[in-house]
Amino acid sequence: MPHKPAVPSQRLTLKTVAALAGVSTATADRVLNQRPGVRPITVQKVRQAAQALGYLPDALADAAPQSAPWKLAFVLPQGQNPYLRMLGDTIGFSESHQAPFNVKCQVEYVESFNPEALAASLLRLGKRVQGIAFMAIEHPAVREAVQQLADRGVPTLTVISDLDNSARIAYVGLDNRAAGRTAAYLLARFIGSQRRDAQIALIAGSRSYLAHEEREGGFLQLHAEQFPDMQILGLRESYDDSSRNYQQTKELLQRHPHIAGIYNIGGSSDGVGRALQEAGREHQVVLIGHGLTPDTRALLINGTMDAVITQSHLGIIMSCIRMFSNLRDQLDTMTAVDIVRSQIIFRENLP
Repeated sequence: MPHKPAVPSQRLTLKTVAALAGVSTATADRVLNQRPGVRPITVQKVRQAAQALGYLPDALADAAPQSAPWKLAFVLPQGQNPYLRMLGDTIGFSESHQAPFNVKCQVEYVESFNPEALAASLLRLGKRVQGIAFMAIEHPAVREAVQQLADRGVPTLTVISDLDNSARIAYVGLDNRAAGRTAAYLLARFIGSQRRDAQIALIAGSRSYLAHEEREGGFLQLHAEQFPDMQILGLRESYDDSSRNYQQTKELLQRHPHIAGIYNIGGSSDGVGRALQEAGREHQVVLIGHGLTPDTRALLINGTMDAVITQSHLGIIMSCIRMFSNLRDQLDTMTAVDIVRSQIIFRENLP
């Protein structure tokens, strides 16, 4: 007697299950109706997705063949950057999203802006996990560690900031050059056409992050193309430290009392905002930054910050997990992977 198909919830469809599992609707249908011709790992993934969505009874889901989960590590820099702290927290809180992919994720923090510490962490983790996603630092030691891992069959992904000319399999994050161009356009438009000779300052975490270097390059490129009369006061590095951002901004305001705009390329915009507020300039100096966090949200609400360019924490994590899952299942790396897109957040469209 043929197996009776599972009866779905009225609010769910087979397409929903297939999307969560990262397979075609036809494959999901074959699995849920127990037809042959589907690899065991794919069967497991579809049934776990269906179970997570409440689409089929637990007993049927539990019948899926089990294999040991892939151990994945996310390596992030320590420090005050609120966005990166939230990213690490989200990895720990997203177990329900990870379940359909049969993976087990952990987070490891390394000393910020220390390439040797990052390289050592990658090599150590490579002995006990099947995949590593990490925020890269441009340095030969890091590039060599990635190559050694590739030679040992341990795939790596870069997140937020990429690593040029390396053996990593993919980069997950914003187009940072486009993000820098966007910031330049927003800043100039906020300042207005009546202030063509306005002074603008850039603050970065560090140029050792390719992301920050690319954002700076994109900013300067669009500035030269469209707003060449505005004066760039140069770039300062603050290592994503709130107190350094505060001090850098305080000194800028003292040396350049007519400054019109600041682009914070890195994190910890709260330090910049505090200096502007103390000087009574929070509604006079345009401030553009990155990463929607409780700190930048508060600055948007009180009008100290004008716009935040951000990307979804969960989107980054799930893109990495899906890529590693594709590798394990011998699929194309980018199968069913959503491109991480930038969001521009203003006070009026806060999510």
